[in-house]
Amino acid sequence: MAEILAVCRVEQLLHDSGTIGVTAIDKRPVDRRLRVRPLGLHGDVQADRKHHGGASKALYAYADEDAQEWASELGRDIPPGLFGENLRTAGIDVNAAEIGERWRIGDELVVEVTCPREPCAVFQRRMREPQWVKRFTERGRPGAYLSVVKSGSVGAGDRVEVLSRPGHGVTIASWFTAADGAQADALEAAEADGSITLVQEIREGIDKLRSRRLLVLDK
Repeated sequence: MAEILAVCRVEQLLHDSGTIGVTAIDKRPVDRRLRVRPLGLHGDVQADRKHHGGASKALYAYADEDAQEWASELGRDIPPGLFGENLRTAGIDVNAAEIGERWRIGDELVVEVTCPREPCAVFQRRMREPQWVKRFTERGRPGAYLSVVKSGSVGAGDRVEVLSRPGHGVTIASWFTAADGAQADALEAAEADGSITLVQEIREGIDKLRSRRLLVLDK
């Protein structure tokens, strides 16, 4: 059964040497149910709101199966929240979720898979592992951001049920590792037929692909 192993929210803002000066990446499990609204978990915050949070990134889900692989490789525990995730899942391949796929979590909450997580310098400093961003990127299993379709509460042990898959075939992993024109076409066709609504992050990725393609054609 697919389920939520842990629900994590910010424990404290930490000093960070980046331009913002602080980071809210220090997420830790809570021992009670939390309300989830369109901008995320009750009591959670983001320090860099240009790149994190907002309706399209209300929640970040990461699979325990992937965390355990990293734990084995790094020789250290990867407890829930260490990667900055809000939801540590089990029994569901988060990276194989299609963009626009919808899940029901528990009895009320409905979320939509929007885009992959892009690792950043803050994440690098958090982990203190050599070339962490490069290694995390090359693994190709970034976890998924979720938007909130229907508000509700969430707690450890909640069941995760896939309600719908758009059928375009573009997954979190495939877009993160090998975004190309064919996948962009599939996403835009799905949006055109009303199957999904693309978030800004995906739209920007498509625009970049189109721009690179035009540059190649001009040469």
